[in-house]
Amino acid sequence: MSNVFFPVILAGGKGERFWPLSRLNRPKQFLCLDGTDRSLLQATADRLLDLANGWDNLWVITSSLIAQGVREQLPELPSNNLLVELQGRDTAAAVAWTSLEIQKRYGDDAIIGFFPADHWIADQKVFAHTLNAASQLAATTDAIVTLGIKPTFPSTGYGYIEQGEKMGIFNDLPAYHVNRFTEKPNRETAETFLSTGRFSWNSGMFVFRAGVVLKELRIHAPEIIEPLEQNGAGIYPQLPKKSIDYALMEKTDLAYVLPVEFGWDDLGDWNAIERLLKTADSPNVELGTHVGLDTKGAIVYASNEDDVIVTIGMDDVVIVRDRNVTLVVKKDRTQEIKEVLKIIQGDSRFKELL
Repeated sequence: MSNVFFPVILAGGKGERFWPLSRLNRPKQFLCLDGTDRSLLQATADRLLDLANGWDNLWVITSSLIAQGVREQLPELPSNNLLVELQGRDTAAAVAWTSLEIQKRYGDDAIIGFFPADHWIADQKVFAHTLNAASQLAATTDAIVTLGIKPTFPSTGYGYIEQGEKMGIFNDLPAYHVNRFTEKPNRETAETFLSTGRFSWNSGMFVFRAGVVLKELRIHAPEIIEPLEQNGAGIYPQLPKKSIDYALMEKTDLAYVLPVEFGWDDLGDWNAIERLLKTADSPNVELGTHVGLDTKGAIVYASNEDDVIVTIGMDDVVIVRDRNVTLVVKKDRTQEIKEVLKIIQGDSRFKELL
């Protein structure tokens, strides 16, 4: 099975920064946010199916809270290819468990790719071309390949990857050793990174052979992989909660980066909607009925088509109306939605809002 590609969709996130539209039983990956009728999860599966050569090779890992929703959204997915976390333990545990399960079924040479369920990809052909390059690299080298997005602005919201020595061309794309990973930088540092031309955004997408990643996890994250190998998935809730970047990618000597351009966005919060849907001929982004006077730079969303949102003298705000909640927040403070949710979680009056 050495050349078969097994894409895995990471679909366990809560998507709290898209609240109130994203809720516990209807998280972000179930939402249609790009103006189409396909949810983020369905769109991710759509673009991976051809690369997987059909449903039998596509996998999803998700949480027990939304597993039934995943089954409803992806009814063609084989039940054995859906891994359900008893408790979310971040991406290192998810990668370790899924890689172990695929390795048991298909061997060390199975090529695995991990893809978050909340990404937007503009150019499917370039995306497929890039994944073929990553698979070639992973098949021929002991490599953990990460896709690095060419930065379009000095973002302080993404991690960065510095490319080192060039190690070859794969499917017409150059691959580089990773010099270092850097967490979200300040503005000045981000601008410096861009000026060098050596940095990519960390997309959170990875490709490798099963045997390679399991070997590296045993070296760098034995506290995660060894309990799984010894005890099976029942131990999952007791595993350390670590990201794959922290547990493995920042430590391994086998990290490689493919700098790529296929039109990408990590749909992290409401501001992403503006990046996707803003047009030059409209001062606002409107998903719902909006009557605005002296209003510009607003993102307006109403889930009920009968609801009308009226604004006067509003600049650079997000207004979301969903069921029994109305959210109004300045665009530069959407990250703080998670702080509001902590307040709501601690107040018994608001349980139905989660």
